[in-house]
Amino acid sequence: MDARVEKEGLQIAPELWDFIETRALPGTPVTSGAFWAGLSWLAHELGPRNRVLLETRTQMQAQIDDWHRAQQGAGHDPEAYEAFLREIGYLLPEAPDFSIETEGVDPEIAQVAGPQLVVPIMNARFALNAANARWGNLYDALYGTDAMGDRPEPGAYDAARGARVIAKAKGFLDAAVPLQGLTWADVTDMDALPLQRPEQFLGTMEEAPWRGYLFENNGLKIEILTNPGHAIGKDDPAHIAAINLEAALSTIMDCEDSVAAVDAADKVVAYGNWLGLMMVDLTETFEKGGKPVTRKLFNDCPYTAPDGSEFIVKCRSLMLVRNVGHLMTTPAVLDREGQEIGEGLLDAMCTVLIAMHDLVKTGGLRNSEAGSVYGGKPKMHGPEEVAFADAVFTAVEDALGLPRYTVKLGIMDEERRTSANLKASIYAARHRVAFINTGFLDRTGDEIHTSMEAGPMLPKGAMASSAWLTAYEDRNVDIGLACGLKGRAQIGKGMWAAPDNMADMLAKKAAHPGAGASCAWVPSPTAATLHAMHYHEVDVHARQDEIAAGGPRGTLEDLLTPPVVLRPNWSAEEIMAEVENNAQGILGYVVRWVDQGVGCSKVPDINDVALMEDRATCRISSQALANWLHHGVVSADQVRLAMEKMAAVVDGQNAHDPAYSPMAPHYDGPAFRAALDLVFEGRVQPSGYTEPVLHARRQEKKAALSL
Repeated sequence: MDARVEKEGLQIAPELWDFIETRALPGTPVTSGAFWAGLSWLAHELGPRNRVLLETRTQMQAQIDDWHRAQQGAGHDPEAYEAFLREIGYLLPEAPDFSIETEGVDPEIAQVAGPQLVVPIMNARFALNAANARWGNLYDALYGTDAMGDRPEPGAYDAARGARVIAKAKGFLDAAVPLQGLTWADVTDMDALPLQRPEQFLGTMEEAPWRGYLFENNGLKIEILTNPGHAIGKDDPAHIAAINLEAALSTIMDCEDSVAAVDAADKVVAYGNWLGLMMVDLTETFEKGGKPVTRKLFNDCPYTAPDGSEFIVKCRSLMLVRNVGHLMTTPAVLDREGQEIGEGLLDAMCTVLIAMHDLVKTGGLRNSEAGSVYGGKPKMHGPEEVAFADAVFTAVEDALGLPRYTVKLGIMDEERRTSANLKASIYAARHRVAFINTGFLDRTGDEIHTSMEAGPMLPKGAMASSAWLTAYEDRNVDIGLACGLKGRAQIGKGMWAAPDNMADMLAKKAAHPGAGASCAWVPSPTAATLHAMHYHEVDVHARQDEIAAGGPRGTLEDLLTPPVVLRPNWSAEEIMAEVENNAQGILGYVVRWVDQGVGCSKVPDINDVALMEDRATCRISSQALANWLHHGVVSADQVRLAMEKMAAVVDGQNAHDPAYSPMAPHYDGPAFRAALDLVFEGRVQPSGYTEPVLHARRQEKKAALSL
């Protein structure tokens, strides 16, 4: 390894130094000295405060563990439990009534409700796909998935299926853009549409042989393209060749749960892709159909309004960047004591610096027309940690010479202490909050870990109907609305994890806009196109008004009720089925993370159903097994045997991958050992997080590969 560069009391990995000096800083008004001095201030002044916050987490968890051990067998006493949590400072006084004061928020965040993608920033192809997913072809989304109840057969175009797709899509138009006296199936002349609401028509676009017609419903745009020479358009009475829906209004470019970044080289890949997106010059070349394809960001599209004026339709998703949480440190930079600095501190400084390439533009393609940077912050435990994130971004703004509150904060409501103190958490960053969301996956992992000593937990599937979850989801929306987020910030819901099951998604995910959420996570551009249909069916702003008028839902008591089973009566078969399901999920995810550095992917579950897995799903499975192991529901031998059995299953599921290293029959590679660590050491992992184990084992694997 090359010698580190010493600057401002920091010892910087040469890869990172070179990236900042030669790629990130040029083109911004920030000097090298200002950048490194700012990072040094973060590391040496705010770093100790970061460590104190983490120690507070540890101390509170120890107190909660002691309390539950003292209560074992007595049943849950909600009044005593709440009083105890207030006594130790876990529950804090309610914030005064207020409305957030965030200014300069783009309409994709503040005003328009729609789908949101989350994508691993280290995968340039995925990042470009997501950024370009602002629009999606409804015909393609319906034809290529099971959204209509069945999947297409391989081979040539199926005209009968195509007719069904067209009928369903035009039925959607009948509801979203209704006509007077006829249906969209009857339309023969797009220039003479008898619209029930003429104000829905926004304008036209001409690029022969294509002609575009733009409409709007519930704030979302719909583009209908005609082309008489197109394979679909030639047989359509109005020559309609495509119905494009505005889909992924926003995308979180993720530096956290969906990536495997364990050193300076990995961080440079993440930051380099973020830089390419901000400078609009990121490209990725790959082979498709036996031919090389180069992907880049889409340009905007010019349209002409009915009055003859011209306007631009944005064709890229508004991009946010999710930094890592407060827990992890990074070997990319060492402080003056030779200790790793907080990875979240490095992320804050680097991602905001890189976003300045968008802020300094005076023309061309922009990410934020409002001149803001959107930084999501996950895994924060309560108002003090939110206030710390606010202080970090304030320090970054000062170091980089940015106006105060240029950086907008997304509060990921994923940990129980934040859920229980959500109003106070929002208040702590009321000048820069741009979104809140619920993340069922991480929130469940934290629920299990926080209540580890309370008793054996419900099986993973049953957790979805527990009282705390309903209270969590309802309170998040209610508190967000009470704090004035409507029209200023997003209120979001979590991920649909089965990207191949679009019929189920269409049936179930309408609940998210119906719950008053102005965005919800989807796993792919195709899913975003289909989920966009829900936001045409539900006027989210009107729904938010209804919810606010109905008064608060969910109680703190329900939120704090541990999902334990005091006297489990599961059969041995039910127990082992649950153990093997969790073991298979852990192994299927971890083997790619550790061996190949893949932080998020479709992983076949025990029934070969492809599920999107990331560290949050792994956290649930590992904490669930750690809990059952701790309470004697299963033995260590049973877990170990289940892991070995499922390792062989996972090996079989990955047999097609030439880069895959089997775990069986030796069961001694770093990936298999990581899976065991996550379970057998899960009870003592900080907040039940998977990062410490995964990072250590991935670094071990990379060291072996380098030899």
